[in-house]
Amino acid sequence: MRIMASVLESISKAMLEEMEDKDRAREEAFRRSREVIRLCSSSIRSVHRGNLESALRLMQEAGEDLDGIREALTEHQDIRYAGFVDAAEQEYAEARNVYSIIADHMILKPEEVGVEGINYLCGLGDLCGELRRHILDLIRTGRAEEGERFLEMMEEIHSLLMLFDYPDAVTRGLRRKSDLARSMLERTRGDLTNALELAEVQKLLRASHAAGEIDRPK
Repeated sequence: MRIMASVLESISKAMLEEMEDKDRAREEAFRRSREVIRLCSSSIRSVHRGNLESALRLMQEAGEDLDGIREALTEHQDIRYAGFVDAAEQEYAEARNVYSIIADHMILKPEEVGVEGINYLCGLGDLCGELRRHILDLIRTGRAEEGERFLEMMEEIHSLLMLFDYPDAVTRGLRRKSDLARSMLERTRGDLTNALELAEVQKLLRASHAAGEIDRPK
C-alpha cells in the first residue's frame, strides 16, 4: 500500500504541476486577448476620427499582445482553440484592414495580417460594418461621391465571403457574419444611391439658380 500511495503521490504531483502551468497560460492568454480586443476597438475609433497615428500605435500594441498569446500557449494548443484567441485574432484582422482600406485604399492579405485564415475572413465580415459607418460619415459631410469606392470594396468583400459556404464547425460563425455583411451592403447601397441622387439634384438647382442670376436683367 505504501508503494501504491507513493506512486499516486508522484502522479498527482506531476499532474498538478501540469495543470498549474496550463492554468497560468490560460489566464495570461485570456487577459491578453481581452486587451487585444480593447486596443483594436480603440484603433478603429481612431481611424474614424482621422487620428491615424494613434490607430497605428494601438494596432502595434495589439500585435505585440497577440505574439505574447502565441508564446504563452505554445505548449497548450487545446487552450489556443478554446475560442477567445480566435475572437482576438478576428478583431485584429478587422482593425488592420479598417486602417488599410480607409487610409491606404488597399486590403491586406491574411499573411500580411498574421492571423489564421478563417479568423481573417471573420474579420472581413465585421469590417463591412465599419465601412458602412465610414460611408455614412462621408455622406454626412457632403462627400458621398467618395463613398462609391468603399461601397465597391464592401461588394468585393461580400462576394469573397460567399465563396466559403461550409458548416460553422469549420468556419467558426462565418456564415452569420456573411449574412450580416449582405444586409449592411444592401442598406448602404440604398443610402449611398439616395445621397448621390440628392447631391445631383442640388447641383442642378444651384446651376439653374446661377444661370437665372446671369440672365436676370440689370
